[in-house]
Amino acid sequence: MAGPSTAERGERQQESSGPPRLRRFGSPRLRVIVILSAALVLAGAGTVWVLYGSNWLRVERVSVSGTRVLTHQQVREAADVPVGDPLVSVDTEAIEARLGRELPRIDSVDVVRSWPHGIGLKVTERTPVLIVQKGGKFVEVDDEGVRFATVSRAPKGVPALELDPSRSGSAAASLRRFGEDRLVREAVRVAGRIPDAVARDTRVVKVRSYDDISLELGGGRTVAWGSGEQGERKARTLTALMKAAPDARHFDVSVPTAPASSGS
Repeated sequence: MAGPSTAERGERQQESSGPPRLRRFGSPRLRVIVILSAALVLAGAGTVWVLYGSNWLRVERVSVSGTRVLTHQQVREAADVPVGDPLVSVDTEAIEARLGRELPRIDSVDVVRSWPHGIGLKVTERTPVLIVQKGGKFVEVDDEGVRFATVSRAPKGVPALELDPSRSGSAAASLRRFGEDRLVREAVRVAGRIPDAVARDTRVVKVRSYDDISLELGGGRTVAWGSGEQGERKARTLTALMKAAPDARHFDVSVPTAPASSGS
């Protein structure tokens, strides 16, 4: 008995294999890919809804830390955090900029998200190193020469800054050349180099010119410091000079290699 012809075998193979596209779509690997893709799309949509559309991750409280003079309420009001908005959408950089603009006493602030419902404001305030009397009030100056706040009472233990009021001779020339802000920064530079024991007794930092800065201490003692240059060396020289001449009333370290003291 004759077997199937070549044409019949071809027809049987085509019938058994089925349509190529149908076989590819029905493969296990493709089904897994389709299912995973659909799951990822659903997961992404769910995540977006949780972050932006649900009430689960919205701002409900604003905490403040690190303040010394400012109140928590002042910081919260200046920050103007959008309570009720999705936590993920809060613009932390805008809050930082707003606080720096509204409250100059703030030196830096770190705005952090505290999941699931909080915003934390970690504040660092400026510290006055000098004060400038202005009328009946006092302007606080920090270690960068920034005049950041006006207060009615002078902070305890902070020396006063005096710019020579005559503005004549060398003082006038120095003021024209460097400007008042530069002279204030030089005074701050000097204040930051004064030895601790002397700093506690310093009442006034007086600036007559860029290179003529002096200190007025308690008990009528004075220190001729000169410019703000060689500050560390001048500090060491002043400490040694005061130990060598404890009864002196006037000290000169403007040239630290040739210090001098006088009076008793």
